[in-house]
Parts: sequence; structure tokens; C-alpha cells
Amino acid sequence: MATTSQPLNVETQPLETTAELTLDAGLGVIGLGEIARIAWEGVVRNKIRSLLTMLGVIIGVAAVIIMIAISAGTEATIAEQIQGLGANLVFIQGAFGRGGPGGEGSNTPRLVYDDVAVVESVRGVVGTSVEMPTSQTVKRGTTTLSDVSVLGTTPDFPSVREMGVANGRYFNQTELERSAKVAVLGKTLAEELFGSEDPFGQSIIIGTVKLTVIGVAAEKGIVGNTDFDSQLYVPITLIFDRFVPSQFARFIGNNVRVIYAQIDTEANMDEVITQIELRLASTKGITLDELPFTIRTQNDIIETQGATTAAFRNLLAWVAGVSLLVGGIGIMNIMLVSVTERTREIGIRQSVGATPNDIRLQFLTEALLLSLVGGLIGVVAGIGGAILFGATSDMRTVIVPQSILLAFGSAAAVGIFFGFFPANTAAQLDPIEALRHE
Repeated sequence: MATTSQPLNVETQPLETTAELTLDAGLGVIGLGEIARIAWEGVVRNKIRSLLTMLGVIIGVAAVIIMIAISAGTEATIAEQIQGLGANLVFIQGAFGRGGPGGEGSNTPRLVYDDVAVVESVRGVVGTSVEMPTSQTVKRGTTTLSDVSVLGTTPDFPSVREMGVANGRYFNQTELERSAKVAVLGKTLAEELFGSEDPFGQSIIIGTVKLTVIGVAAEKGIVGNTDFDSQLYVPITLIFDRFVPSQFARFIGNNVRVIYAQIDTEANMDEVITQIELRLASTKGITLDELPFTIRTQNDIIETQGATTAAFRNLLAWVAGVSLLVGGIGIMNIMLVSVTERTREIGIRQSVGATPNDIRLQFLTEALLLSLVGGLIGVVAGIGGAILFGATSDMRTVIVPQSILLAFGSAAAVGIFFGFFPANTAAQLDPIEALRHE
């Protein structure tokens, strides 16, 4: 009979390595270690095909790690920049047309320079700073620099914004009140204007105004988009009087965009903010609900930015996860092809005692090995790619350990999910029909 003649010819037909099994003839069961060995032999038998099958998983895992590293790096950079503005700050801000510059034509109360004194009167506020920027031409002898950032500030600026003075001093309250023609240079700007010469006590011309240099700021670098070392610092009253005068100042005061208030570390931040709001509302003659200013802490800004970057990070992770799905489909496709190619081998195993669970477990293990090996290669590629990207681009990358576990775990899940159907198909093959397969 045909069904008995084929098993008798087993020794005359070369079998796949996976058919050369050491089975318990009575039970038809093999150990997990043996199953893993057989599955591994099935993977390495066709190295190129296995590598191409794993490629989707490799790309998916690496993409997840790299994308999350870029997003985490961006988030860390934003947090550092915000913290670099100063320590324990609150930001009192008026928007355009609502208490800020450009709102002169509105009846809405505006944030003005005189409000600094109101904020300073609140218990728990240890320092304030307000800024008014402008761009001017700066001359010193034969050296002329165009579009130099000139920042009008107050005496508390160095302490509030954590900027030291390396040489000389910062201007004081008396000089602020008198709109004194004095200037403090950023480190880079001082080198561009004076080279190795000491600028203290020397004169420079800003626009058409002659100023005396009284100090050079310590190096601070770039915070956010601001290069502190290339700026020139003068009393804000001088900016109001000589560089950006307002025709409405005599009636409503000089508009400002932001007032920085430094809060005592021992004070309750929420209580201090409430008192600031109450004082400002009382000064403007309005209720708290009508107050057109926003008061935020550094943590508020970090959390807002963090929510934005987190949403972006999740989007990138989902996009990268698509590659894992593609890789899973590739694994399922190859495993189905493998089942078809090894149908006769499956029949031989069944004829000598292998149960459907043995067959199912063998092919499922093989699919899992493909995804796990691809996942390991993807982890190495992802970590290396994140480091390389951070080193060769302007964007910072921070490798998140959780992303490695997420990506590798996803690869394992993909192997199990997409490997089950081919494994189940192999387990359900009819032994007689499988042995007849050529």
C-alpha cells in the first residue's frame, strides 16, 4: 500500500536536519532544549533568507529606539534651557493686545514697567527682572558691529537670570533711575570690540549714544535661542528714553512683555503667585477673572513642552512600530513557506510519535527565534544609531532604557503573534497526506 511503502523508504531519502531527532518513541515528546536546538538549526540553515526575514524587525526595533532617543533629547534640551533662565522663577506675561507691546490701542490693562515695583512688594519675591531688547549698531574706534542685541534690564538681572560679572560690575539702582549711559558687555562682544584690551572704563557708541563700559559679563553661552555672550546690557530706562520711546508712555507707562520674579525657596510658590495676581488686579482696578496676564512657573512651561514632545514621541513610536508589523508579516510569510517546504519532514516526525503540540511548538519557537535575534540586532543598531545621530547632528539624543525593553518586547510579541498561524498550520497537517507530499 502507498501509505506503508513511503515510510519504508525513509532511509533512502535525505531528510532535513530537523528530521534527525532523538525522540522518545513511547511518548513522542522532546524537551524544550531540543526544540530550541532544532528551531535554531532551521534558522541558520538558510542564513540569507533568515536575515532578510529579520530585516523588518531589525529596522522596526532600531527605529523605535532612535526616534524615542531623539524625542527624549529634545525634551531634555528644552528643560535645561528653561532651567537655564534662572532658578525658582515665575513668568508674568502679557500677550499682544492684552497687556503687552502692541496693545496701546486697547482698553485692556497692559503690563508696564511700573508693575515691577508691584511685584517686588509681594512677600516671598526676592528679585525681579524685566527686559526690553533692541538691535543697534555698536562702534568702538574703527570697529563697527551691526545688529548687536542690546538688552535693557534691571539691577537684579545677574542674580535672577544667574549671570555673573567677570570684570567690573553691573549697574545699580541709582544708575537705573537716572538712565545712566553705562553698559555691560557679554564676553564674546567684549572680545570682538576690544580684543585682549581691558574694556573697563572705555567708551563705545550705540547708535548715536555714547556709553561707558563698566563691566564684562561672565561666560554663560547660549540658552534657548539667546546668545548671552554676544549681548550688550544697559539700564532698561535708557532703552525707553533713547532707543524705543513710546508716545503713550506718559499716559500708560512703558509696555513690557515679561516680568521675571524670583521666589524665595522657602516660600510657598502657589501662595506667592496668588498674591502677585491680587496685587496686580488691585493696581489695575479689575478682578482676578479680568486680569489679562498669565503667570507661569518654570515647571509649568516644562510640563507644557513635555506634553507636546511626548505626543510627538508617541507618534514617532507608532510610525516606527509599523516596521515591526511589516517584519511580523515577513516572518509569517517565510514560516508558511517553510511549512510547505518541510511538509514531508513533518509527516515523518508525526509517524514516529511527534504530537501536534510538538510540531506547533517547534515552528513557533523558530518564529520566535527569528524575531528575538532580529530584536537583538535591532537594539544594537538602535543604540549605535542614536549615539551616531547625536554626535553628527545638532539634535541631542538621550537613550531611554524603557524604549529598549519596549522595542525588544514588541519584537518578541510580533514573533509569537505572527508565528502562531504557520505553526498551527503545520500542527494540523494530516500525517498520511504529509508523507505523500513530494
